[in-house]
Amino acid sequence: MATALEKRLQTILDKRQQSSKLRTLKRTPSASIDFSSNDFLSLSTNAAFRQDFLDRLNSYDLGVGSTGSRLLDGNSGLAEQLEQDITAFHGAESALLTNSGFDANVSIFTCLPQPGDVVIYDELIHASVHDGMRAGRAKQCIAFRHNDVQHLAEVVEAVLPISSTNNIFVAVESVYSMEGDLAPLTEICDLLDAAVPKGRAHLIVDEAHSTGCYGDNGAGRVSELGLQNRVGIRLHTFGKALACNGAAILCSPIMRLYLINYARPLIFTTFMSFPSLVAIRTAYDWMINGRTNNLSQNLQYLIRYLFDRLQSLADSASRLEDPSMLVLPQTCPDSPIFALLSTVPRDLASHCQSLGFVVRPVVPPTVPENTERVRVCLHAGNTTAQIDAFVLCLRDWIKARSKVTAEVIDEPQAMPIVAKL
Repeated sequence: MATALEKRLQTILDKRQQSSKLRTLKRTPSASIDFSSNDFLSLSTNAAFRQDFLDRLNSYDLGVGSTGSRLLDGNSGLAEQLEQDITAFHGAESALLTNSGFDANVSIFTCLPQPGDVVIYDELIHASVHDGMRAGRAKQCIAFRHNDVQHLAEVVEAVLPISSTNNIFVAVESVYSMEGDLAPLTEICDLLDAAVPKGRAHLIVDEAHSTGCYGDNGAGRVSELGLQNRVGIRLHTFGKALACNGAAILCSPIMRLYLINYARPLIFTTFMSFPSLVAIRTAYDWMINGRTNNLSQNLQYLIRYLFDRLQSLADSASRLEDPSMLVLPQTCPDSPIFALLSTVPRDLASHCQSLGFVVRPVVPPTVPENTERVRVCLHAGNTTAQIDAFVLCLRDWIKARSKVTAEVIDEPQAMPIVAKL
């Protein structure tokens, strides 16, 4: 018999289900085509990467578990050397490994802003940043419109008198996970240099979706733009393109030591296992040695290929009974993430899934109201044939829901094969 608490929880869950917002765990069918995961470089299914990882794992005389938090028994020479190599690879001052990107953001925003400081964040910043800010000590946390440098300038100007002689932290992502667009990092750096007294502005860049895919050998957008000395705090996570888990906070040595002393997710959590550290070691060695470059180059080619193929559907999509049922990208994304806006994302995703394509509908509260979409992610291991088949799948869905007969919607022509970038 359900307890009073369980009945109350069930009522809340029922309301979420009625609004079509109930989340459930799903399993991806093994034979399906992945257009959903964050495995951008397809390293999680790369046979050579897997073998390298196993060979390295067998070469170390290590146990399995780290056996404790890093401050007690969980530290190791492997972790310390890895931090040094990550620091050098990204052109940073120091690095601190954490168990996840979520833990890292909670640590950063809980600990680093001091009483009287102000945090200004992009309105589409990750949920982990919000959790960190809620538990933090900043005097104010203020959003600015997504990627709007002018609005950021207005917010900075407004808080300068409020913050007096305290610090201003600005939080952005280099690549946004749902929109797939890039932050104007250089423009933000220029703004902060010009508007905020020297030493008081601290830009925090979450590189979760750029690690491995941008910059020299995959070092990220900050490195690609040459902003290593202008961005005070960076976060690189390993659970996406690098097919591992964990993350690294890049910051000054003083900030690193402060986090070691005060970041509760680090202090009170058992550290990553040795196999996890070896996986990160393998991924960074691949990047350092340039072994991921062909993968990232092929990924860039596929991004353009999918965009061009989607344009062949534009006329057909305009004939839908309600054109908002599918809104295609107007410009080619700068990332592997495509947002297919739709007022019926679950219906569209269900159709694709029924034909063996793994895509996911994304609805509020994950994205803002009226921006529901099907999120499509490309991977280096996808093929042009898979993309062609996916576009035909979309075409069939459009035909089934069009206000005109199926014969009016022409079959999209196959794209010519061109040399890869």
